[in-house]
Amino acid sequence: MATTLIIPGIYGSTGAHWQNWWLRHDPNAVLVEQADWDRPCPSAWADALIDAVRAHPYAWLVAHSLGAPLVARVAAERLDLQIAGALLVAPADLDAWNDAPDTLRVFGAMPLAPLPFPSLMVASRNDPCMRFRRARDFAAAWGSRFVDYGRAGHVNVASGFGPWPDGPRLLAEVQRSRRRSRADAPIAAARRHPVPSAAGAYA
Repeated sequence: MATTLIIPGIYGSTGAHWQNWWLRHDPNAVLVEQADWDRPCPSAWADALIDAVRAHPYAWLVAHSLGAPLVARVAAERLDLQIAGALLVAPADLDAWNDAPDTLRVFGAMPLAPLPFPSLMVASRNDPCMRFRRARDFAAAWGSRFVDYGRAGHVNVASGFGPWPDGPRLLAEVQRSRRRSRADAPIAAARRHPVPSAAGAYA
């Protein structure tokens, strides 16, 4: 069974957070541990994610808040990594998060490169860390399927999210989309490189 890598944002996802709930209830879930959750270092956080993916090739990524742009940045810079797909929940906007801690400024601008694997973004209409319109724009840039989750805050404990059964269900949608894309690949290849007719083959 493939591994699910749980990727929290700043301060981690401890206590009643849905990512912690996921870790406790999914035997295939593994936390991407960071040395310092309160003062994130871009290079150190990226290295931890890279090491986790290398240890669990073709893992499924479940990222929240700062974890989402971290996934997008690592995916853009390390095309060699074997990632099956990603569920990106309430990404934090590094460019326009008004109350972002100063420690996040070192992460720079939001990555915009398309993700080289299937992904799904869950966005809230009243997320204090990302305006809804910008979430749509980032989903389009990343090639992520977009899910309007209504007025759900930052999809964290403060907005009422402990156990979150929708999380595994949404990840299952990403997994199904990967299976569909792999099944369609031979058909797409045949359309790009049609087999010549018998007459054409010997013309």
